[in-house]
Amino acid sequence: MINPDAGSDRQNVDLTDCDREAIHQLGRVQSFGCLIGVSADWLISHASVNLADFACKSAEEAVGEPLETLLNSQSIHNIRNRLQHLTGRSGAEYVRGVLFVGSDELYDAQIHVSEGTIVLEFEPAAQSADFETDLTLVRSAVARLAEISDIARFCGFAAKSVRALTGLDRVMVYRFLPDGSGEVFAEAKTSDQESFLGLRYPASDIPKQARALYLRNPIRIIADSSHAGAEIHPPRSPSGDVLDLSQSTLRSVSPIHLEYLSNMGVAASMSISIIVNGALWGLFACHHRQAIAMSQAKRNAADLFGQMFSFLLAGKLSDVEAQNDDQVQEITSSFTRSMQEGGAPVTQLVPLLQDFSSLLGADGFGVILDNIVHLEGSAPKEDEFSRLVKFLNAAAANTVFSTYQLGALMTDAQQFAQRVSGVIAVPISRSPRDYVMFFRREIVKSVNWAGNPNKPLSAGLNGSRLSPRKSFEAWRSIVEGESEHWSPSNLRAAEQLRRALLEVFLRLTDEAARERKAAQERQELLIAELNHRVRNILGLVKGLVSQTRSEKQSIAEYVGALDHRVQALARAHDQITQENWTASSFFDMVRTELESYLLDKAGRVDLTGRDYLIEPVAFSSVALVMHEMVTNAAKYGALSDQRGMVTISTSVNGLGDLIIEWAERGGPAVQTPSRRGFGSTIVERSIPHELNGEASISFDAAGVEARFLIPARFVEPTGRSQREGRGRVSGIANGHIDVPGSVLIVEDNLIIAMEAESLFEEIGSRTVEMAANIDQANTALAEQSFDFVLLDINLGHNTSFGLAAELVSKGVKCAFASGYGDTAAVPHNLRDIPLMSKPYDKDAILKLLSGDKE
Repeated sequence: MINPDAGSDRQNVDLTDCDREAIHQLGRVQSFGCLIGVSADWLISHASVNLADFACKSAEEAVGEPLETLLNSQSIHNIRNRLQHLTGRSGAEYVRGVLFVGSDELYDAQIHVSEGTIVLEFEPAAQSADFETDLTLVRSAVARLAEISDIARFCGFAAKSVRALTGLDRVMVYRFLPDGSGEVFAEAKTSDQESFLGLRYPASDIPKQARALYLRNPIRIIADSSHAGAEIHPPRSPSGDVLDLSQSTLRSVSPIHLEYLSNMGVAASMSISIIVNGALWGLFACHHRQAIAMSQAKRNAADLFGQMFSFLLAGKLSDVEAQNDDQVQEITSSFTRSMQEGGAPVTQLVPLLQDFSSLLGADGFGVILDNIVHLEGSAPKEDEFSRLVKFLNAAAANTVFSTYQLGALMTDAQQFAQRVSGVIAVPISRSPRDYVMFFRREIVKSVNWAGNPNKPLSAGLNGSRLSPRKSFEAWRSIVEGESEHWSPSNLRAAEQLRRALLEVFLRLTDEAARERKAAQERQELLIAELNHRVRNILGLVKGLVSQTRSEKQSIAEYVGALDHRVQALARAHDQITQENWTASSFFDMVRTELESYLLDKAGRVDLTGRDYLIEPVAFSSVALVMHEMVTNAAKYGALSDQRGMVTISTSVNGLGDLIIEWAERGGPAVQTPSRRGFGSTIVERSIPHELNGEASISFDAAGVEARFLIPARFVEPTGRSQREGRGRVSGIANGHIDVPGSVLIVEDNLIIAMEAESLFEEIGSRTVEMAANIDQANTALAEQSFDFVLLDINLGHNTSFGLAAELVSKGVKCAFASGYGDTAAVPHNLRDIPLMSKPYDKDAILKLLSGDKE
């Protein structure tokens, strides 16, 4: 923080010096509540000087005394219990109905731990009926928000909802921009106030340490901007430390910020953090013209609304990105199909780059390929373009380069800044470096700043020191040498273009002349595609985790349902990877699912008709639907007793679409379910939504019937006559399984090792040990003998093949586990050792022990 005693030599101090103010160690709390710090042995170590306004003792009298001299025994008991809920001593807990000794007035307390000190903050208790009303408002507002797709309308309704909940005069949705400044994106206010909508605020208005606190403490209230707050006694601990109030609700406010609010005519304020994917996207910034101490209960309701809003916003931003990705995919796919071998590559590229330039909002583009240059629109001249290529060659290879201030990075570019200030450069070769580039011209833009963003210093209430700006009239700032910022979706589109171009150029490359270069680029393409697929898989698993949850489920049921769905996806993934990511057998998919989930009941399922191959892009969706149908049949339908049968038949219609018909007979009487869970949603909506197919299911009393249509573009016949005709799926023998008494798990991933440990203990193994590497495994084997050893093939930079060979020579039963599934490269002399694919479950381990190899 700026020294308040500094003289005229400090006149060049910049607003960014606010970043150094220790706002979490101001040593004061707001006066609508009081604070007590307690040591680990429950002696009072700190107290705010306004303690006497709430309790029977002053701060000086209380410090050093046991906590029971201030609070009654029941209140201390409740506080101790809530303290137990603090995970890792982080976060905060709440206790209602706290009583001070000698007082009948109830208080609400917040508890958190700050560097070993238990911090208790007290404020007058709220009425429980008010909290119920607030929750009802939050619930209805969130339901309405979920229906709004447009981001601007979505934020506008949210601002109105927060204002209805809090009753404050002004509520703004304030979003952070890429340069750190902020913009009022939506607003709800009283009719007599001027609008701040569209105003920009410099990055220095919310210092870095304040943004960090907004992540840790998502709701913040300033009850009275005219009051500096009550000091904490003593100001420092015996060791000289100031109490850290980072997680404090009552934490007072920097004098700089109080003056800032006063200049705006704001007597009270509140902020609610908007956090998207772990980053601070923006704030609900709330202002009130009168001092107001909002109750803890109402703040909790506002905090809940902020969290739900953040969750919904993340989804809607993701939907916008997905729509953009679909456009990119359509453009690149069309180009990939039309690119002809033998044609001039640059000439064939131009239509693609014209479409992409429009998608990115670029003003021009350029390409250099095999020393041929083509430029269009607002672009550098050819000699300027050559210098730009030379400049980019010094950048990191094989990455997309972007800037909105080219002249700030490349001095020569200032000469053509009006034509080109923003660049996205996509490398499409190694050496010599070829590029596709998109350009944005300089936009001399008028930005509505709330005050002069460059005004460094003014004389304020705090003397000749840094203070907020005195005028909030819009200040028009002309920004030269800059283009509009490239958005994250622009950069992601550029990366997708790079992958598409690499794929095409690999196909057209002369393999004899450029074999080494082509191999390297193919590897990069595969890595990029793998990253893309992993992102999709993680997104799908995240959706399963969220959607599988149900209020009527126990934790065990939730974990079980989630585990089975993830395993179904894993089995489908293994099947298509075994086919080198080509179309795979539908009948094999069904057999794998039945044998993995139903075990001995799998023999009660008939497959009729002809087998068909399903393309990889559709395979996981169909597999998940079949998993849900099998699960429902086993739990509630024809396979839930000892009599029922299931028939799965296939056929094609005149358009080549695959028709899958499911019929259950002989089981218990069927009733239409009273509620639709996530499994029902998967069955009824996955194929129509993801594949543009059809799905219908009926709950006839005689048995469930379902019909699914898979569009022809995802289907092809197997051409294998042995797949035709009627065939019953063989069940897995339910014979004796020799469960090993002692097991050693050699696995370098702790979570996977712990899961395996739990599974072996669940099936009856008495002793289960874990080893993270070969050295630990050898130590464990030297200390005791094991009946069975499960070996992860890949252990960091080593493999377990040598250890496996040693175990085989000693007659120790062992098995391999691998994330590569059946494609794992196992030496020929170890091929007889069973191999289990990750992720695995109890059924997979039982199959392994019974002698059935996966």
